[in-house]
Amino acid sequence: MSSESRKQKRAGPRRTGAKRATGRGASKSGGIRHKQPGRSSGPGRYPARSSSAREAKRDEPLVRLNKYLADHGIASRRGCDKLIEDGKVMLDGEPVVLLGTKIDPTKQVVEVGGIVLRPDQAVRRYYLLNKPSGVLCTNERREMRPRAVDLITARDKGRIYTVGRLDELSKGLILLTNDGEFAHRVAHPRYGVLKTYLVRVQGKIDDDSVQKLRQGVHLSDGKTGEARVLIKRRTPRSSTLSITIREGKNREVRRIFARVGSKVIDLARTNIGPLNARGLKVGHWRTLTRREVEGLLTESSAEAGRQPLHVRRFESGEDGGDRESTRVSGKPASKPKPARKPKPAWKPKPGREPKPGREPKPAWKPKPGRGAGAKASARRGGRPPKLRKR
Repeated sequence: MSSESRKQKRAGPRRTGAKRATGRGASKSGGIRHKQPGRSSGPGRYPARSSSAREAKRDEPLVRLNKYLADHGIASRRGCDKLIEDGKVMLDGEPVVLLGTKIDPTKQVVEVGGIVLRPDQAVRRYYLLNKPSGVLCTNERREMRPRAVDLITARDKGRIYTVGRLDELSKGLILLTNDGEFAHRVAHPRYGVLKTYLVRVQGKIDDDSVQKLRQGVHLSDGKTGEARVLIKRRTPRSSTLSITIREGKNREVRRIFARVGSKVIDLARTNIGPLNARGLKVGHWRTLTRREVEGLLTESSAEAGRQPLHVRRFESGEDGGDRESTRVSGKPASKPKPARKPKPAWKPKPGREPKPGREPKPAWKPKPGRGAGAKASARRGGRPPKLRKR
């Protein structure tokens, strides 16, 4: 046996390739697990890939061509209409130029720019963004100012759009998705998804103006619906209120406060249905879970959009704080609980008499001829009290 073979036998077999990762962060394939962007760790925090509203529409055989193209991220519906008019969309090998054409994706072949679109090829995405001030809710590519869709940094987001809008100066929660059915159910006022805003106005708002906001005011495009208004704080310089509405007209909150003579200084959306901004900093985003998506769809119903916001009044202090509270849910106000009966007075059991009470100690009185400080002087042993130096 040669010397080289002896050395190889002592050293053992050679190891080729990279060292396999072991321990807590190792995967079954031997690599290190990396946290995916936009996904939160922990059970039940996986991002949603579809919704029940989307799955219900799959049973319908025909769908509009522009909607089918928009769902695959080609462009917006108006942009898809322009592509159809220009003859750039092929249906079964022939160009389509008629708007409003309906197709059956399972039987017909749609082709755009040489790419064949398969049915249900796109994965649905759902994001919740805490929009900062100075960001626009638009998909216009020529816009030079920052956009909300640009703050979503997920690599696989595809073409997404905002559900509703917040103006440039407003901040707070906004949803972004590529699911049109989900966006329609959440944004349309007919389905009654509640949106809550925290508003700070200039000056001290009076009770008459607050009552007008609750009942609805007349704007240029019609009268607004009922609103839930809760006064948080009122000072001579500014007032802070919480307002909940179902509609989503253009700059509606600012316009209704301007109608009652109050200028909005700061506006932030704090809630969208059951979703809130807890744990989500301004400018940050996260994905929605399937449970959160279904929770929004469960709250959105045609019956909930027609039910009024019931009001429950209570008195307040003199500081001008909360004067009126309202019920957010569509359920009618519950009946007041009956008053409890007072407990009967305690009585001793028969044959047992209560123990006689002890006599209280007599109050201390100074001896005749001595003042009130005599007791304290006696505790010091008759010494005179010490005098403080000035």
